[in-house]
Parts: sequence; C-alpha cells; structure tokens
Amino acid sequence: MSTDKEMSEEDKVTQAAEHEATTGKSEISEPHNLDETTTEEHHEDNESNEELDYSSMSKEELLASLKTITSSPNFIKSDSIVNDLKSHYDEFFNNEKEVALKDFLNTGGVEDDFEYRRSNEDSIFYALVHDFKTKRADFFKEQERQKEKNLYTKNLILDKLRDLVDGEETTLSINAIKQIQEDWKSIGQVPAAQNKSLWASYNALMDRFYDNRSIYFELKELDRKKNLEQKLEICEKAEALIKLDNLAEAIKSLNDLHEEFKHVGPVPREEQEALWNRFKTASDTVYGRRKEYFESQKGVYLQNLELKKQLIEKLEPFKNFHATKIKEWNIKTKEVLAIQKEWEAIGPIPKEEGREVNKDFWGTFKQFFHNKNLFFKELDEIRAKNKEKAEELIAKAEDLVNSTEWQETANKMISLQQEWRNLGPTPEKFRDQLYSKFKKACDTFFDNRRSANKAVNKEFEVNLVTKEALCAKIKEEAKTANKSEENLEKMIHEFNAIGFVPRKNMKDILTKFNEAVDFYVKELGIEGGNKDEFLFRLNLNKLQSDPNANRTLNKKEHGIRKQISDLENNITLWKNNLEFFADSKTADKLKDQFDDKIKKAEAEIDKLKKKLSIIREF
Repeated sequence: MSTDKEMSEEDKVTQAAEHEATTGKSEISEPHNLDETTTEEHHEDNESNEELDYSSMSKEELLASLKTITSSPNFIKSDSIVNDLKSHYDEFFNNEKEVALKDFLNTGGVEDDFEYRRSNEDSIFYALVHDFKTKRADFFKEQERQKEKNLYTKNLILDKLRDLVDGEETTLSINAIKQIQEDWKSIGQVPAAQNKSLWASYNALMDRFYDNRSIYFELKELDRKKNLEQKLEICEKAEALIKLDNLAEAIKSLNDLHEEFKHVGPVPREEQEALWNRFKTASDTVYGRRKEYFESQKGVYLQNLELKKQLIEKLEPFKNFHATKIKEWNIKTKEVLAIQKEWEAIGPIPKEEGREVNKDFWGTFKQFFHNKNLFFKELDEIRAKNKEKAEELIAKAEDLVNSTEWQETANKMISLQQEWRNLGPTPEKFRDQLYSKFKKACDTFFDNRRSANKAVNKEFEVNLVTKEALCAKIKEEAKTANKSEENLEKMIHEFNAIGFVPRKNMKDILTKFNEAVDFYVKELGIEGGNKDEFLFRLNLNKLQSDPNANRTLNKKEHGIRKQISDLENNITLWKNNLEFFADSKTADKLKDQFDDKIKKAEAEIDKLKKKLSIIREF
C-alpha cells in the first residue's frame, strides 16, 4: 500500500518547489514508479488457505464441490481448482466407461458398436465445467476490453493535463489539477505494457505543474490540510472496523479504505508518520482478528474429524449387509444415504487426516452398494427369464390372431392376458417393445372378432346400456343416506366386471363413469389426506379392468419413486445451501424461505410414501 512515509510524487514535487522558491536550489528527486493496482501488505484473500483433498472424494462430492466453486466470481483462483476437480472426475468417468465397455464385450458386443451414454450426473458436471470455462474466457476478454478503454481515457486526461501545464496560469488551475487527479484515480487498470509509461508521463506532467506554479504553495498547504482531514476520517473508519462482528465485511471494507488512503494526496510533512502509524495500527488489529479466526478453526477441524470417525463406526454394520427383498435393501439404502448426508454436512478436517478417513468411510459405503448391485444383478437374471416367458406368450398370441373360433380363442387370449399380468417384471429396455407386440396380437384378434361377429356388437350395446344405468345409479345413491365408501367400491368393481362397449362409446362412458364417481366422493364429504388416499385407491380400482393394469401400476410406482428421489435431492441441496448464508437480515429471510421449502418437500414425501403403500396392496 502507498504510505505517507513513502511520499507521493505530488508531495515531493511540491516540497521541492517550495524549497526552490526559498533557497533557489532544486531538490526534485527522481519519481517513484507508481502502480495502479491496490497493494495490500501482509493481507491475503478472505478465503482460507486450506485446500481440500479432492483425490479421495466421490463423484457426488466432486459435483457438489464444483457447484460451490463455479458459483464464485474469482475465476483466477477457481480455474486451477476446477481443473483439479475435472481431473479426478474424469478418472471416475473413464473407469465407469471401461467397465461398461467390458460388460458390453462380455455380452457379445463389438467394440466399434459400443456407445457409452453419460449419466445425468456426468452431464451436469461437464456442463458446469464448460459453462465455467466460457464465463472465464468472457470475463478476461471483457477485462482486456475495459483496460483498452481505460488506456484511451487516461490518454485523454494526459492531454488535458498537458494543456493545463502549458497554458496560462489562472486561479482555477488548482481546482482543475485536483479534478484531473480524481478522474485519474477513478479509472481502472490499463494494459500492463502501457502502465509504466502512462504513470511516467503523468508524474512528469505533475512535476512540471507544481514546479511552474510555486506561487500557489499556500493553496497547496491548504490542500494538504484537507487531505489530512480526509485521511483522519479514513483512520476513524478503520478503527471502527475493529469492533465490527462480521469479519468478512470488516476485511472487505478495510481493503477499500486502503485503496482510498492511497489515492488521497499528501498531508503536512509533520503529520505523515503519526498518521500512517495510526492507520497501520488499526489495519493490523483487524487483520490480526482474521489470523486468530483461522487459528481457532484448527480446533473445529479436530471436532469435525471426531464426528467423521463416529460416522465411520456407524456405517460399519452395513458393510456386510445382505437381504433377499427389494424393500429391505431400500430401507437400508435410505439409512446409508442418511449417514452420507450427515457426513457431507460436517465441515473440513485436518488435511493430513483426510485421505485415510475418507478411504475408511467411502470404502465401507462402496462395499454396501457393491453388495446391493450383486442382489440386483440376480434380479436382472429373473427379469431376463420373464422376458423369455413374455416372448413365449407373444408367440402363442400371434398364433391365435387369425383364428375364427371366436369364443374358444377369446378365452385363450384372455388366459394369455392373465398370464401376462402375473408375469412379473421384465427388463426395462425391452418392456415397452414386448408389451406392444403382445397388445398388437391381442388387439388384432379382438378387432377381427368385432368385425366378424355382429352379435358381439349387440352385446357391447347391452354393456353400454348397463354401464350407463350403473352411472346413473351411482349418482342417485350419492344423494341418499345409503352412500358409503364400501358401496362405491362395489359399484366400481361391478362397472369393471361389465364387458366391453362399442369402441366409439368407450371414451364417453368412461367420462360419465368418472363424473359419477367424483360426484359420489364429493357427496361423501371426504376431506384432506383421507380424500387423496381414497381417490388414489379408486383410480387403482378402475385400472383393474385394464389388461395392462400390472404394467400401469409398475409405471405409477416408478414415477412416485422418482418424485421422492427428486424431492430428497432438493432437500439435501437446500440444507447445504443454508450453511453458506452469512448472518444478515437478507440471509435470515432466505433461510426462512429455504426452511419453508424443506418442510413442504418433506410433507409431500410423506404423501407419496403413503401412495406407494397403497400400490403394494394391489
């Protein structure tokens, strides 16, 4: 930082001019090289110098760290960290890609046909890296453009200064030179190649100005006194920062005061040393508080280390866990993930302990999921067998497509549909394809039967009349005292038991049926969560008449599980965000908003879990 002990160029020129005016001798010394940038002696960034050990982090932790780093506008410091994170993440990604390639080759694939798809997590990670690199490049381009503008502006100021130095003396010269000084210091950085020459020209012209205008020494002394008042005010502001609770805000404000102190002109020589010592004492006190804070964090790191060791012990029983049911694995998985959340919520630990502690925790964590993957691998084998059974059912259905033994074949088709419903899960990759082929065979046969058998169409008309009568019955009973949930469920089952209706009337009768059921439910007066659960059950009952009910239920279950997972991920993210808010009125308001989001999300998760329980009953 510039100090009054290191006399400013303006001050030295003025002093020399005063001396020359009284003694006839010139004492103008060679000017110092001034720099535009703010120099902060013995001060570093507000951020901790502690560096995280990314080599032992999981992909999830690397992604979370990347999100935090890329949210910072400090592109210079963040760039090397982002590169480090990407290097470790690439290792995970390449390893997973190699494993996928081996599996592909082991199953008879050809390497040239192999196409590895990134996970959603991978896409987010590499998108964040690309976005950061783009923003960083744009940031530095803009910096260079701004420096060129600043260079142009400073050259214009130099032209004004030359005109002032070479022009005729007026009483306004001092005000003009002060304005030039203010304009000069308000302009930011210029390209480094021109910085030195700009300052040399500026200082030389200032030398000439004060050398040629010695008659204004009295005005200069008055100017020094005004500068003294400004610097005394800066000292008071710096001393006030000593008691400021928010250390980060205090450091930022103090750095701004150093910049301001540097650009204020010279003060009376007899005041220079005492003034600087006062400002330096206040600065050292504030920066000393930061040093004490970092020292105090060492104890916190040790506490965090102890908490992480406790979580390692808590996770140990899961290392050799085995089960035969998906539900049991899901329960234990939630418990393991809850421990992981606790782990991630704990702050940093001593760097020298980080590698070993992370190795112990993530080793156990990965072993649990390795065992889980083995279980689901066996489950995949079951699904593969179900695929073979499904293909057999498709072949049987396709053999019956062209049969004209309508009743006998229809019974066989219905029997095949029942087998299909009881088939169990098939590989998700082939599920829709298998169902489409089976459905096409069934639909083709029944379409042929409808076209060939007009008597059946009559039956459909009768079914339509029966269903319309039942819809009317539901509405009428809803207005009576005999209405009940049990009666409604019976009538829904009765509706489902009635056969098909003409294709052109299917949509209309279904609409009437849904309207009647909705009216009945409304008249029952079921409210709140009970109403939601009851309506959900009714919707599931309606599905029972669908030959594809099992697949629809599976799809509903999958969708609900995904909703729960998304909400749980959001809760984790919001809770992590809460830790980064500083203490302020604005931060408190944001915390309240996040707390409210978390509560609503947790309530929604409870509702979704109830729906899962209801689905399992079917």
